[in-house]
Amino acid sequence: MIVMSDFLTMDGVKFEGKVALVRVDLNLGVEKGKLDISDRVKEHAKTIRELSEKKARVVILAHQGRAGDKDFLSLENHAAILSRYVKKPVKFADDILGATAKNAIEKLRNGQILLLENVRFLAEESLELPADAHSKSIFVQRLSKLADIFVLDAFSCSHRSHASIVGFTKTLKTVAGRVMEKELSGLNRFDNPAKPCVYVLGGAKVEECVKLLKSPLAGKVDKILTSGILGELCLIAKGVDIGKKKELLEKDGKLKLLPDVKQFLEKNENIEMPVDFAYDDNGRKEISVSGVKNTDKPCFDIGSITIDKYKNIISEAKTVYIKGPLGVYEDKSFQAGTKEVFSAAANSGAFILIGGGNTLSAVDKFKVNRKNMHISLAGGALLSYLSGEKLPGVEALKNSGKK
Repeated sequence: MIVMSDFLTMDGVKFEGKVALVRVDLNLGVEKGKLDISDRVKEHAKTIRELSEKKARVVILAHQGRAGDKDFLSLENHAAILSRYVKKPVKFADDILGATAKNAIEKLRNGQILLLENVRFLAEESLELPADAHSKSIFVQRLSKLADIFVLDAFSCSHRSHASIVGFTKTLKTVAGRVMEKELSGLNRFDNPAKPCVYVLGGAKVEECVKLLKSPLAGKVDKILTSGILGELCLIAKGVDIGKKKELLEKDGKLKLLPDVKQFLEKNENIEMPVDFAYDDNGRKEISVSGVKNTDKPCFDIGSITIDKYKNIISEAKTVYIKGPLGVYEDKSFQAGTKEVFSAAANSGAFILIGGGNTLSAVDKFKVNRKNMHISLAGGALLSYLSGEKLPGVEALKNSGKK
C-alpha cells in the first residue's frame, strides 16, 4: 500500500541555490533515426521547469535504450527537445561522472539546467543491486558530492533497482518529483478500489495480461473483461472450438500461456469472454463465437453483443483499469469495441486508470473524456505494481530516511 506521507515531495524543500539531481525518464522511441516525442518528456519538463523556477541548479539524469540495441544513443538531442518543453535552455554534458560533468555542474547558476550523458553508458548503472550496494558505487559517490538534493521523478523506471533510481536515496536528501507524486497518488486509489472494480484487458501484449491474471489482486477484481488474444485463450481454456484461430495462436507461441489461463479460470468466476467477433469480409462482418470455427477470416474486434455486454458491466463500475485496445482500432471498420467501451468507462463516473502507449493513443484518437482518468506514463512499473510486486524505486523513496 502506498502511504503518501511516507515520503517528501517538492513542496517540503527549499531549492534556491541547491544542486538538485533529478532522475527522469527520457527514453524515447526511435523511428528512422528520429526521436518520437512522448508524454513523458512533456510531464517531466514540468518538474524540471518548476525546479528551475525555484532557483535550483538542476542536473538531470536519464537513459536511452539498452546496451547493444539500436536505440542506445547519446542524450545530446534530448537536451534540445527538453529545452523546447521546459521553455528554458538545457545545457548538455557528454559525460556523467568525469571532469567534464564536474566542471559543468560547478559552473551552474541558480535556475540553470544541465542534462548529463546517458547513464546506461556506465555498466554499473544497470546492475540489479540493493540501494545500499549502489550507494557505494563510484557513480553515486562522485555525483553525490556535487549535489544537495535527489529528486526521483522516474516512476516508469522504479521497477528496476538501478543505481540512478535507488543509489542516491541513501546518500542525499530525497524527494518525489511531480510525475512520481502524481503516479503514486493515482495508484493509491487502487490499493482499496471503490467497488465494483473492473479490469478491461486487451492489446497485443497478452503475456502482460496473463501476468496480471496470475497476481493476487486479480482475484479481488469484480469483473475482468477480455478481448483479443487473451479472450481467445480464455475461450480455448473453456473448451470452445475456435477453429483455425487456435492454430495461429500455436504458431505464434501463445498457447504456452494456456495453462496459466486455465488455472485462473478454475479458481475465479470473475472473467468475461467475448460472445461474438468482427472480421473482415470486404468490410466489417460479425459472427458468434460458435460460428468462429467455420471461418478462416481473421477477427479484428469484439462484436456488437459483446460490446453491449461490456458496456453494461462498466456502467455499474466505480473503478476501472484499462490495458490495451479491444481491437484493431486504427482501422475505421474495427474501432467500435475500443471506442464504445472506452467511452462507456469515461461516462460511468468511475475512477479510471489507463496504462500503455496504444491505450493512450486510442483515448486521444476518440477524444475520450479524461475527467476521472489517471493516465499512467509507466509500462513495466505499472504492470509490476498491479501484479502486487514491490517497486525498488518506490521502496527506496519511502526508506530514504532523509525526512
